[in-house]
Amino acid sequence: MKRVELLVIGSGPAGLQAALEGARAGARVAIVERERRVGGECLHRGTIPSKSLRETAVQLSRARRGLIIPPVYLDEATEVASLVGGLEKVVSGHSTVLRDELMHAGVEAIHGRARFVSPHRLAIAHVRGGETLIEAAKIVVAVGSRPRMPPQVPIDHENILDSDSIFSMTYLPRSLTVLGGGVIASEWASTFSALGVHVTMIDRNERPMSFLDPELSTAFIQAFEATGSQYLHERSIERVWWDGASEVVTKLADGTEVRSRKLLCAFGRRANVDQLELAAAGVELHATGHLATDAYGRTNVPHIYCAGDAAGPPALASTGQHQGRQAARHALGLAPSAPFEQVPMGIFTIPELASVGLDEATARAKHGDVIVGRAEILDSARGRIRRAEGGFIKLVADGRGRRLLGAQIAGPLATELIATAQLALVHEMPIDGWVDQVFCFPTMAEAFILAARDVIYQRPALSAAAE
Repeated sequence: MKRVELLVIGSGPAGLQAALEGARAGARVAIVERERRVGGECLHRGTIPSKSLRETAVQLSRARRGLIIPPVYLDEATEVASLVGGLEKVVSGHSTVLRDELMHAGVEAIHGRARFVSPHRLAIAHVRGGETLIEAAKIVVAVGSRPRMPPQVPIDHENILDSDSIFSMTYLPRSLTVLGGGVIASEWASTFSALGVHVTMIDRNERPMSFLDPELSTAFIQAFEATGSQYLHERSIERVWWDGASEVVTKLADGTEVRSRKLLCAFGRRANVDQLELAAAGVELHATGHLATDAYGRTNVPHIYCAGDAAGPPALASTGQHQGRQAARHALGLAPSAPFEQVPMGIFTIPELASVGLDEATARAKHGDVIVGRAEILDSARGRIRRAEGGFIKLVADGRGRRLLGAQIAGPLATELIATAQLALVHEMPIDGWVDQVFCFPTMAEAFILAARDVIYQRPALSAAAE
């Protein structure tokens, strides 16, 4: 029987970080992956494929605005596969990088399907038959998730799709209904809208991605509807059906009917735990179908942890990585790493949305008075060169305007720019530190300086004079 100090189940962002953190601490670590290549759902069916299609959508959107010559227009004869050329090369290349990371760290990668046989022992079923028994002192479950299938939405993976089968469409539809207002729904809705598809997004909440600063959600809605698509909020679904000819019909509780060529259901996800036989280990599931955990990712069984999508929202790659790292460190008796507030969130809608630290409402609730500095992306020379459509950088500072509490960004490359704010937050750089720097010119990062100056201009006069 094989014995390890730390066993990680799943090699997505959360599992990889847990394994690498355990190896960095000197533990003997093994990671189990059921797929042929490491990377998990994120690499093979989620993040990488969807962002590859999104990149095409961004370029085509710029073309339609006359920023690329000649402009390109798509129709229902466009094959979806043609819009993600080279995807297999991207996936295999990144999978190789991840595999090499594990190898160099000394993590043993095991290909197979894991199931618990007791709280500390698992059986790994191999593709070619046979099983390997592994005993682990500590275990991190990072098995990812799959789309939730609500009873009123008869997903057939042909006309009524989920986020796993959306790529099975052969041709680009003329119209698409998207059910949901979370990250996955918002990213797919804006991608297809940018490709020229008329998208109707139906959300039961007041605004999409409600965990974000409202200004970010508003920026998304404005850009989405500017393409001609429609966002319907606070609507509930009564029934969905395929009319048997050419359209999917969505009937809302208020009697409204929305018709489209295809429908994407993105009403949340459930943890991939069905075949883990958690009962053999005594692990309990939350009513949502996710594993119930504490702040360190620990389940009701003290030596078993959970990280990533299987632990529930917000189910982002960055938060999953943080959860995996925290789980491994706590399992091995190490001090926690960076607090959650220092973990960035990046949403790959069009425009991109990003946040780190506290948003304005949370900062006010926690610290009282705050000062908010803003700069438009178009205020930077690079923003004008790109002919950016909207976008902003928002810095939330303490009431004296000295310390950064958080940052929110909407616009092109927001998920890249947020790293600058993240480092400033982690290393406690004062607001004045921004204006003391010289950034490359022309870059959109210069908007940080403008936002910092906006904070400085608002500082209380007495506080400024006292210092």
